[in-house]
Amino acid sequence: MQADALERLELYEAEVSRVVIGLGHALGDHLRCRACWTAMKTAYAELAAARADHELARTFFNSATRRVFATVGIDPEIEFVEPMPAGLEDEGPPPYTSHAHGGATAALIRDILAAHPVGAPYRRPDDDADLIARRIDAYRASAWGEQAIDAIEMLDAVFYRNKGAYLVGRIRGGRRLMPLVIALVNEEGGIVADAVLLTVDEASIVFSFTRSAFHVDVEVPARMIRFLKSVMPAKRIAELYLAVGYDKHGKVELYRDLVAHLDHSTDRFEIAPGDAGLVMLVFTLPSYDVVFKVIRDRFGYPKSTTREHVMGRYQLVFKHDRAGRLVDTQEFKHLVIPRHRISDDLLAELLHAAGRSVELDGDRVVLKHVYTERRVTPLNLYLRTADEAAGRDAVLDFGRVIKDLAATNTFPGDMLLKNFGVTRHGRVVFYDYDEICLLTECNFRTMPEPRTEDEVMAAEPWFHVGPHDIFPSEFRSFMGLYGPLLDVFLAAHGDLLSPEFWRGMQALHAAGEVMDIFPYRPERRLREAGSRREAVRHSGPDHDV
Repeated sequence: MQADALERLELYEAEVSRVVIGLGHALGDHLRCRACWTAMKTAYAELAAARADHELARTFFNSATRRVFATVGIDPEIEFVEPMPAGLEDEGPPPYTSHAHGGATAALIRDILAAHPVGAPYRRPDDDADLIARRIDAYRASAWGEQAIDAIEMLDAVFYRNKGAYLVGRIRGGRRLMPLVIALVNEEGGIVADAVLLTVDEASIVFSFTRSAFHVDVEVPARMIRFLKSVMPAKRIAELYLAVGYDKHGKVELYRDLVAHLDHSTDRFEIAPGDAGLVMLVFTLPSYDVVFKVIRDRFGYPKSTTREHVMGRYQLVFKHDRAGRLVDTQEFKHLVIPRHRISDDLLAELLHAAGRSVELDGDRVVLKHVYTERRVTPLNLYLRTADEAAGRDAVLDFGRVIKDLAATNTFPGDMLLKNFGVTRHGRVVFYDYDEICLLTECNFRTMPEPRTEDEVMAAEPWFHVGPHDIFPSEFRSFMGLYGPLLDVFLAAHGDLLSPEFWRGMQALHAAGEVMDIFPYRPERRLREAGSRREAVRHSGPDHDV
């Protein structure tokens, strides 16, 4: 599954390259003939309109033309700029099956499970159906009161990710909708339902921007996206396309969303709140929950990395399992922002500190290379204002982040609180990637004991330190936790300060163990945990998402 995920991520760029090379052979000196491309766009539009995935086809055309022309901003003559007309995808059958509620929820769930074969038999479908039905009926009564269930509508496609699968649908009652996500796992003896999720927040976390994309086979993507939007209304269309593996079109939708927001807002981009980074210059539009990150021309001490290395780290994250803990990043080239929408202080800082990535072109600012991420609250700022309970929860989740990343062979490198953030769901995530690396690349060492007074007083290490050497005992002194919050962290996650924890994780990876990290709280599970999965989650009893 991991190999398939990596191959899919690399497939798009490989196909764009193949097409551009083919065009070069076919067109020769006319490869950059604008009249040729304008005519090609017209003919292509007619062909794309007949496809079930017409929006993806148009995005593919744009990828090719931008590769050929290195377009700055957009060029509507040779690019598809406007979205497809609304309703074009309505022709044909819906992507879901509606199951009328005949009075017994358990019988209905049995029918739904039977309608979704997943490549292996269900171990105990009747038991699963009963457990799921009890959860649905109980939550329906508390959330809807007297309103009964009219039907359950389930997407026909099964959503696969890592070692799990999900059946995704919605419960309909009158004018009300409720998400329904059934999580499936493959255990000894067959498939079992592991959890049922019924709230918008729970469904949103399964499709979070911190998680790797699903593998899902669907004929008309736009219909599926519209269905998902109906149960997760706060999700951007862009995020939903990204969540199901259409990375390039997700980026197109994000760009369209940004342009539309700029057309209907007046505030200006400004430097993002938080401590300034030594590698990245980060800015944001206050009314838009996205941050923009450009690489500085020169890095502050003690950073000694290179621009190419930083870009490689972001590419590593793009291709790696994000474990629900790494913020998804979109890479843009030649992104244009109107000059009047950028504050004077920010523009001066961009031109001074990131001239290789930013240029002023008349009344527009060209971001030659920029990353975008969903905006979260830096953990250090969050802890300054959080009450005691919220601060404790965040610190506990901070430790879980590190352990979840370790479970996916990821070491964050820089564990300062300012490099972690808190989402709107109260979850802690990691977003600063310039020092991220594979856990198996690191050498975790015990700090040597000084032998003489000179060694005790030495300003620099008196012992050899290799480029991949890590001393976990040092985490305590520089991650930025003090007082009661440090005590909370040490009580729950003190093992992170020991080389043995890290070496143990490396041994699991070396043995080929693929560890499970589930996008839901333990209390959402339908049965008491007792399988081998719990032994390798390493996330504590409150591991939620």
